[in-house]
Amino acid sequence: MTDLIVNGDAEQGLHGWLTVAGAPVVLRYDTGQGYPGPGDPGPARRGAAFFGGGDTPLSTLRQSVTLPRRASQFAISAWLGGYAAQQDGARLSVEFLDSGGTPRGLVVLGPVTAEERSGRTGLVERSARGTVPPGSRTAVVTLQMTRSGGGTSNDGYADNISFTVEAR
Repeated sequence: MTDLIVNGDAEQGLHGWLTVAGAPVVLRYDTGQGYPGPGDPGPARRGAAFFGGGDTPLSTLRQSVTLPRRASQFAISAWLGGYAAQQDGARLSVEFLDSGGTPRGLVVLGPVTAEERSGRTGLVERSARGTVPPGSRTAVVTLQMTRSGGGTSNDGYADNISFTVEAR
């Protein structure tokens, strides 16, 4: 299977991603100040950086990828999370489109709730596998980070985003 996502681990800043809304940022695990750190729940192989929602209520990043000919199976995964008991969160979706841009299917991961994080700051892995919808030629991968309560920070976080496709 080939990973079609460019820079899913945020190690190259926002390279490869189109900012569609808001002001998404790349944060470092050693930032401190309550952001996810090396000792908080998250990927074992987390690198130095992760995506954050910045200072706007909604931040959205997107990548459009061409599916290989005869794409048959897909797998999508990401580590999604937030801050302490706040409900800010990150949602990852993949929309499959045919050659005319008509939607053929949609898969959504997250958001991970504060309850699912046991009220802790951190990230939790979410994943899905399935069959590429017939006629799909493109996949639009969208990361949406949302501030749900007060404050100025959008504490939706994401890391290690992967979208792989197997061709027959």
